[in-house]
Amino acid sequence: MTAPATASRHKARVWAGGWQEAERQLPQEVPVALVYDAATQAVMMATPADLADLVLGFALTEGLIASPAEMTATEIVPQTRGIEARAWLVPGASAQLAQRRRAMAGPVGCGLCGIDSIAEALRPLPRAALTGGPYLGPGVPAQAMAALAAAQPLHTQTRATHAAGFWLPGAGLFAAREDVGRHNALDKLAGALARAGVAPAAGVLVITSRLSVDLVQKAAMIGARVLIGAGAPTALAVSEAEAAGITLVARVRGDGYDIYSHPHRFTDEALA
Repeated sequence: MTAPATASRHKARVWAGGWQEAERQLPQEVPVALVYDAATQAVMMATPADLADLVLGFALTEGLIASPAEMTATEIVPQTRGIEARAWLVPGASAQLAQRRRAMAGPVGCGLCGIDSIAEALRPLPRAALTGGPYLGPGVPAQAMAALAAAQPLHTQTRATHAAGFWLPGAGLFAAREDVGRHNALDKLAGALARAGVAPAAGVLVITSRLSVDLVQKAAMIGARVLIGAGAPTALAVSEAEAAGITLVARVRGDGYDIYSHPHRFTDEALA
């Protein structure tokens, strides 16, 4: 990961019983155009790290492609005031994209900006298999969140970014990605897992933010079965997770947490 290089020092006026000057590390936030077959699909305000993962992960979580094999090449091209993350698709995927192309402008707080219909915002999701695991012990949410907290160098410097991680039972944290946007972090993680050939269904997605419906949708699109978040979910996120067969765990705090859907993946008999 190149995320630590994206922090920069800025002076601030600080009140601590009296005014004083202090230096603070801040994350970079730049416009990143996601360009597929020479046409811009989305412009996201993002942290300029792991952008090859972002352009692949976005294509997977938004259903632009069905597998990494449908993307033939990527290129990261700095521009005067931003960055273009360019990708090229195989002919079949390219033709399908041309039929559904839409313009999107995504600020960091919203993962659905630019959606042009209610039907598209609430698109049908793949349903995860309810058998076959992963089966988790009661301590997994706290373990996964603690492992993710230790894998956030940019957040350690700036206290201004989100992270998404993938935790494997019996192995621990496999990968983590950081970004100023929570959905960008998840897209980057999705791309990293796809490049590594790792199936999200085998482990747990863990994210530092609240759980909104766009995160549940992205998790479902890549076949994840468990999504853990530090914050609370929305009501729509819970209903979509239930419909998609996803175990949704939220408000992880110490050894406590809430399970909102499909608790059968936890092995403690009290949660069956």
